[in-house]
Amino acid sequence: MSITGCREDELVVPTEYDIVGEAPDPNSKIRGFYLVNEGNMGSNKCTLDYMDYFTGLYARNFYAERNPNVIKELGDVGNDIGVYGSKLYVVVNCSHKVEVLDARSGIRLGQIDIPNCRYVRFHRGNAYVSSYVGPVLIDANAPKGAVYQIDTLSLAVTDKVTVGYQPEEMEIVGDYMYVANSGGYRPPVYDNTVSEIQLIDFKQVSQIPVGINLHRVKKDRQNKLWVSGRGDNKTRPSRLYVLEKKAGYNQMQVTDTLPLACSNMAIHGDSLYYYATEWNDLTASNKISYGIINTLTKKRVSTNFITDGTDKEITIPYGIAIHPETGDILITDAKNYVSSGTLYCFDRNGRKKWSVRTGDIPAHIAFLPI
Repeated sequence: MSITGCREDELVVPTEYDIVGEAPDPNSKIRGFYLVNEGNMGSNKCTLDYMDYFTGLYARNFYAERNPNVIKELGDVGNDIGVYGSKLYVVVNCSHKVEVLDARSGIRLGQIDIPNCRYVRFHRGNAYVSSYVGPVLIDANAPKGAVYQIDTLSLAVTDKVTVGYQPEEMEIVGDYMYVANSGGYRPPVYDNTVSEIQLIDFKQVSQIPVGINLHRVKKDRQNKLWVSGRGDNKTRPSRLYVLEKKAGYNQMQVTDTLPLACSNMAIHGDSLYYYATEWNDLTASNKISYGIINTLTKKRVSTNFITDGTDKEITIPYGIAIHPETGDILITDAKNYVSSGTLYCFDRNGRKKWSVRTGDIPAHIAFLPI
């Protein structure tokens, strides 16, 4: 069936539903989760899915139906997603905006214009969004990036601080933010620093040398930072770095470099789950791996957290999240990057529980509390 709304001749695609066979936990404090599908760059196919644990229904592409008056829907390339209070924030990279929705209904509340925006984090009533600032373009003269501060009540940009080149993920420890700078628009002259921002007066206080082409940043329970570097796809491989404060020092510094590739990671308890999709320009192929690292010992304790052999079903792992209560592992599969992907759920022991079709390039997940 087709549903037409207020967009004149434009078709509003109805939401599709799949039943996921999982009994709800009546005592859970997690209602469900949102998944943003990036969509191929230039295709304007960013979509939003929602899994409701209490009904067992997976809703695919529900934004258009909930918001029939929004002409271009979510936009081009959904790069991150986050829930804070009653609002859901979707960072839409190539549309240069952050879409703000009601987290319960999915109805659009507003839009925040930020150029070439990348990732979002929250702290004390503010949202923080990293931005490449310049146009979406490989350019040796690309400008330094920035982090924008947004008031979550008014949805107004209240401040901005310049950081390194092409900043990616951020993490907050106390009243300091740490930003991974990639320099991804300036190869082979990549950035190699993590910017430290003092949030009280919102200024960059230092840049910590780490490794080239940095991307992910995650904080463990001891407030150590785990930072991934993508390398250059040629002679300098992807690496995982550990940053922490040594006794007698106020600043974070690199204390360990783990000789393994890491494309994305999620921390649950004292375990860091990671996967790597490592492209090599010389061989024109991907090397895919999975593993678990003990964040206390900084040692790899497993070379594959999928234990039943179903990792062979996954073509290109592209996103990861861990259910905060059950420890279930969610992995997305981008497949060929131009058609529907798949979301897989594994139990904490690595056995497949279910899978479901998603939109194009499923990537980023945010859990919705009760």
